[in-house]
Amino acid sequence: MRMRWGFRRGGNGMSKKGFDGLMRRSCTSVLVGRAATRDGSILIARNEDNTTPAAPKSLRMVPAGERDGVELVSGANGFAITLPEGGLRYSAMPDVTPEEGLFEEAGVNAAHVAMSATESALANDRVLAFDPYVENGLAEDAMLTVVLPYVKTAREGVKRLGEIVAAHGSAESNGVLFADHLEAWYMEIATGHHWVAQRIPDDCVAVVANQLSIQEVDFESDSFMYSEGIREFVEEHALNSALGGGGEHPFNFREIFGTSSDGDRRYNTPRVWDGLRLLAPEIAKEHTVVDSDLPFVFRPNRLLGVEDVAAVLSSHFDETEFDPIGTAGDEFSRKRYRAIALSRTQESHVLQIEGVFGLSAEQCAQAALKGELASPICWVALGTPCFSPYMPLFCDAHMWPACFDDAAPKPDLSHPYWVFRSLQAASDARFAVTQVRSGDYKSEQWQKALRHAQHVHREALAAPAEERAAVYEKGNSELASWVVADAQKHLATLLLDLSIASPLTFKMNPNL
Repeated sequence: MRMRWGFRRGGNGMSKKGFDGLMRRSCTSVLVGRAATRDGSILIARNEDNTTPAAPKSLRMVPAGERDGVELVSGANGFAITLPEGGLRYSAMPDVTPEEGLFEEAGVNAAHVAMSATESALANDRVLAFDPYVENGLAEDAMLTVVLPYVKTAREGVKRLGEIVAAHGSAESNGVLFADHLEAWYMEIATGHHWVAQRIPDDCVAVVANQLSIQEVDFESDSFMYSEGIREFVEEHALNSALGGGGEHPFNFREIFGTSSDGDRRYNTPRVWDGLRLLAPEIAKEHTVVDSDLPFVFRPNRLLGVEDVAAVLSSHFDETEFDPIGTAGDEFSRKRYRAIALSRTQESHVLQIEGVFGLSAEQCAQAALKGELASPICWVALGTPCFSPYMPLFCDAHMWPACFDDAAPKPDLSHPYWVFRSLQAASDARFAVTQVRSGDYKSEQWQKALRHAQHVHREALAAPAEERAAVYEKGNSELASWVVADAQKHLATLLLDLSIASPLTFKMNPNL
């Protein structure tokens, strides 16, 4: 079998770079229930941030069974697990340079389960004292790889991930997003072995920014899942500070396991407030930017679409005094809080799955495997999403366009990743010069992408089930051809605009 970095069959050697290499992401996530969208879709979305502005990503389809029976060994911390048989085809967004692990990050499998991993977080000292991280436990780099190919519903995804954490431990605190045709789930792994997952109510939205966010847990509701023994763990070590008598203490996961620090109020909380500002402004007005009690789930002030979620992930506090590239406020306010979109955002994705009524999750999975349901769409923006377009890639295609795979680790404008990455580099430093041009480009790309997605969707549903994969592959290829050409043209225009606006000029008369 073909060997890949981070995998082995037998033997005892492993690459171990230590725990310090794992906590390198800092993302923002959005989840939307099917009754909160205009078309009944379920949306899970996230920005993948890194510590560097240039950590190239590939977009690829992993064939069914490619890693069956293979032992995965993390290049970051030595976590090892033998993968089971029966792996489904799935889309993935791995790092181009996998020395610290694959970091496949987000995808949708053939049973139409979507997963995005991870939203990095931290637990507090009290809980970590009694259930510390496991140095060679499961971490972000391997998480999607060991879960997504082997589940057929969102609940199965939570269950499998929880079982792996129970058996191997977790090396870090993480939030993980799951969705299928019926529901969206958000799972938070807080400590070495304890976690909670909550089903997002159908009419609600959640925005998460690098903090443990799930609030009160209802242990009697099927809208929650949790690690074995979590209540006993909290009681044994007297970790619940909530007021109440006897067994009446509310079990607020955020307050028991999470953090509330000055760093949170500068780096994390303001991004959740910004999501509220864009999706539920009346709720945002009830809070300050740094309030520590912002709601985990809330009802938006309107029905949402993919572009609304993308607007959140593209936000840099636009039109507020906190916009780092804006003109409102002053130098202090513009640098006061961390924005959602960053120069070090490597990619942004919105995973869209059509809501289905009248079938169970298991029945939806079987229908999906037969090609009888509409394909999920991975809307992905390479680079910083406030400057790069979201591209609708259909996940029921058996292959994705080869041009999005295997980007060079260093700048190479022959590859789409680096073209899109360059849009941010050419736009934000002199935003006053590029703002209008960039806005027009993004608007034009949204119109083209929405038309294209609808056209391919309708063409595929009109075809026999066995021919739909070919329709989706053709649609993805057509998208790749024009979206890359448009980006190259836009980049050239930006460079010309910046050259004309250069301060290294001097005018005396029209002829000099």
